[in-house]
Amino acid sequence: MDIRSLAMGIVFALMWSSAFSSARIIVASAAPLGALSIRFLISGLIGILIARWLGQNFHLTKAQWKATIVFGIFQNALYLGLNFFAMQTIEASLASIIASSMPLMVAFAGWVIFREHLSSLGALGLFLGFFGVVVIMGERIKIGVDTFGIILCILGAAALTIATLAVRGASASGNVLMIVGLQMIVGSICLGLVSLVFEDMSVTWSWPFALAFIYTTLVPGLLATFIWFNLVNRIGAVKAATFHFLNPFFGVLIANIILDEVVTFRDFIGVFIITGGILAVQLSKQESR
Repeated sequence: MDIRSLAMGIVFALMWSSAFSSARIIVASAAPLGALSIRFLISGLIGILIARWLGQNFHLTKAQWKATIVFGIFQNALYLGLNFFAMQTIEASLASIIASSMPLMVAFAGWVIFREHLSSLGALGLFLGFFGVVVIMGERIKIGVDTFGIILCILGAAALTIATLAVRGASASGNVLMIVGLQMIVGSICLGLVSLVFEDMSVTWSWPFALAFIYTTLVPGLLATFIWFNLVNRIGAVKAATFHFLNPFFGVLIANIILDEVVTFRDFIGVFIITGGILAVQLSKQESR
């Protein structure tokens, strides 16, 4: 792997992990689903306009439309919607750790449901990853963390796992940025309808809220996605996915720096175990290829 690809992977992981801390700031001042719906609307429209400027169009293949709708509902509406709602009561560091378990869920589901081969390294990675989550959860539950919020984050990670498995093999060759923009519009519509029925759309305006909203919309929402697809084009999806092993560490570190969230020694041990587990699973996939 060349230096540029390595830098792109690290920057992507930083951006992805930082989204939880900025989301935590947003939900402290606004309705979570409504704010996320507006964020997706803005990001989606910007993505579509840039895609049109680059010459991309709305003529997608059947597989691409499937990926657009499935990911729009399961990734944007369910995965991120549940995480935003949960972060009203749980810390950003914990939400990022649970979300980081998604690659482990995908590997486990592929093994159990689709009977995919799982090497000894992959099996070890699954065990370590889930054991690390248990280590952290046991400590957090003991000190009184909101169990309902944890359940929502787990359901969110499961929704993203379902989406990932549902569109396996659906090529996104061509119109990539258009697909990303349309996915966000789908998510915006779904969340907006729910928010109109169940949420109060009042906002407590402040500079931290405004900066967090702009940052979340442009950086994790658009720039990180752009970097991710370019990274996949350079080194392939399997190798690119290896960078997910950095997410638990970055998520906890950024939440500690930005939000001053307390991180215990046991948390660091759990993060280290999860990180090792995700890396082992991804390396096992590379070996199988």
